[in-house]
Amino acid sequence: MTTYKKLAQALSLAGIDVRENWPLAPYTTFKIGGPAALFGAVSSLAQIETALKLAQQASVRVYLLGKGSNTLFSDAGFDGLVLHMASGAVRSLPEKPHMLEADAGTGLSALCLAAQKLSLSGLEFAYGIPGSVGGAVYMNAGAYGGEMADVVAEVDCLEPDGTVCTLTRDQLGFGYRTSRFEKQGGVILRARFSLHNALQQEIRAKMEELLARRKEKQPLDKPSAGSTFKRPAGAYAAALIDQCGLKGYRVGGAAISEKHAGFVVNLGGATCADVVAVADYAAAVVKEKTGYTLEREIRVVG
Repeated sequence: MTTYKKLAQALSLAGIDVRENWPLAPYTTFKIGGPAALFGAVSSLAQIETALKLAQQASVRVYLLGKGSNTLFSDAGFDGLVLHMASGAVRSLPEKPHMLEADAGTGLSALCLAAQKLSLSGLEFAYGIPGSVGGAVYMNAGAYGGEMADVVAEVDCLEPDGTVCTLTRDQLGFGYRTSRFEKQGGVILRARFSLHNALQQEIRAKMEELLARRKEKQPLDKPSAGSTFKRPAGAYAAALIDQCGLKGYRVGGAAISEKHAGFVVNLGGATCADVVAVADYAAAVVKEKTGYTLEREIRVVG
């Protein structure tokens, strides 16, 4: 019996829904990627701890996947176990009325709507970002002048050594599109957000305004992973790419969006190799013509 077969059996016995050679493309916003050797759906701390322990014992590597909004899987897939954390709950904290708690798998828009219904403001910038709480904290997601670092108060996480701990905002190492988790590892389990009171209708109006701006300026009708590149110091990636005349540049099924030069989109049938080729070409041309170095924001996983 192969290592993967043994691990799949052990995960199943632990009550974890696991599949072999499972396609990954449907679980990402890019709709790209080959199969995972093993794919397991987890919904609780106990299941996460069990899956990680069993994978470690089997010497099988693990990738944690939320909404897949910043992930580009290899065309060959993932030679290991993908743990899917795609659901979660939002909870109010009676002892802390200005705070909300959300599990890592919770969608950002669901979190924003829950806050709005409780007249809590501060998360409006995240409405419409197609990611999960865990992914957003991991990369300090942000938009329209706001970011996770502004509102995250605490994070419960599973450290690489297996201990569960709570980290405060000052311990999270937030930077531009990064956090301590990217550098030091660990699994985000849930986060608590410090917000402030405002009128429900005002919060909703701001959310709708920002969503309308997204729809107007971004190619939301085509699969993508959002902004392809991080913002270089002193400039904007989209403006630099546009300045270099690269809108519409295409390799296979992937292209730089005609609507927003900061997005590489899947026009249909794009592969991971197509997306990487487009991104690498754009970065090379921008470097040659402007001197700016573009760093990819999307995570290529294989």
